[in-house]
Amino acid sequence: MDAGRKAVVLSSGGLDSTTVMAIALEEGFDVYSLTVDYGQRHKVELEAARKVASVLGAEEHKVLRVDLAGIGGSALTDNLRVPKGRQEDQIPNEIPITYVPARNTVFLSLALGWAEVLGAAHIFIGANSIDYSGYPDCRPEYLSAFERLALLATKAGVEGRLKMRIHAPLLHMTKREIILKGLELGVDYSLTHSCYDPLPDGRACGECDSCRLRRKGFREAGIQDPSERQDAGRP
Repeated sequence: MDAGRKAVVLSSGGLDSTTVMAIALEEGFDVYSLTVDYGQRHKVELEAARKVASVLGAEEHKVLRVDLAGIGGSALTDNLRVPKGRQEDQIPNEIPITYVPARNTVFLSLALGWAEVLGAAHIFIGANSIDYSGYPDCRPEYLSAFERLALLATKAGVEGRLKMRIHAPLLHMTKREIILKGLELGVDYSLTHSCYDPLPDGRACGECDSCRLRRKGFREAGIQDPSERQDAGRP
């Protein structure tokens, strides 16, 4: 296997990261799927990520445990209320309480470590700066900065053996465009899970920011969301 075609793909089991994995595979990369169990309240995403990696054909799927719940500060890891019912045009205007402090920095650091061990020069992440919740670690300037850090922080980078690249192919795409791209690549979105605050049976709440952005994307694409978990309790 060509080490130069190996890529670590950060996978949450959600719509964006699943589309990114499909893109990486289409581009000819050998995909190594990395999921982080960071103490999030929505554990159903871990099973979704496992299914996605299996169905799409990742070379390996690894789940790493990092307890970000230990520092709290987010509705996804702490006993705080997940915002519900915000209008779609309000969502990107402020950084919400669902922001997890330093999450993408932690995730990318873990991906960087595994990539160096694998001899992989590519990391894929589903960051998006159009239809998103306003998180600062999804912006292009952040990703560019981390790519520079990767060259300075690794033995392989310092020795010139690997020039690490951070790929964020969805960065400037709307949810509609992301969904259409995934469908073009044959992605089965019924495998994915996007909700921040799922019901006890795993179905999506239908009203958190992530659910509303997902619904907006499918609506604008003119396609029904195939996920049976979406919009629980809604007519």
